[in-house]
Amino acid sequence: MTDQPTSDRVALVTGASRGLGFAIAEELGAAGWHVVAVARTVGGLEELDDAIRARGGSATLAPMDVTEDDAMRHLCRSIHDRWGQAGLWVHTAIHAAPLAPTGHLDAKDIDSSVRTNLRATAMLIGMVEPLLNQNGQGAALFLEDPRAGQKFFGSYGATKAAQIALARSWQAETASTGPRVLIETPAPMPTAVRARFFPGEDREGSNLTPCATEAKRIVSQL
Repeated sequence: MTDQPTSDRVALVTGASRGLGFAIAEELGAAGWHVVAVARTVGGLEELDDAIRARGGSATLAPMDVTEDDAMRHLCRSIHDRWGQAGLWVHTAIHAAPLAPTGHLDAKDIDSSVRTNLRATAMLIGMVEPLLNQNGQGAALFLEDPRAGQKFFGSYGATKAAQIALARSWQAETASTGPRVLIETPAPMPTAVRARFFPGEDREGSNLTPCATEAKRIVSQL
């Protein structure tokens, strides 16, 4: 870990232990960002740290749940106390509830989807916005996955759409003041979430884009 990364090159990545979040965090580290990586899976974060270090980057690992307000509030305060600000927030944390007919959705899955995909996002915007606004140049990145209205995607599709609607409202509100709010729609990738949604898909022979390739494209646009 570098002792004194410049504050405008500190990137907070929520949901960084696997999939596209992992790949974006690794790519940011290789591009010179100091990555503050948040996820519940300690093993995944440790693998990320190894990958970032192998490419000459640095990271701070934060094994915590984005739905825990006090923990996330403490983390944001710690970022402020250590660096004064952050230049980037990448939000990839998501709860992907099992597919089910709308008339048979599980109450626990609905509650978890709302808590992670919508409520946590709303709370995090309020916590992270001051960090990104310190120099007026900060940016936040959200990832679209347009499943709303598709059959069996009721829980995930509705709450993911709500998350992006929230991001679009924030984007409109900050268009002239900052931070910049960016919304990307990634190409289909062989992630664990996609494997849960499409268990019979040929992940090797299908036209899926590697997470590392998509991460490189996205980071190059930041």
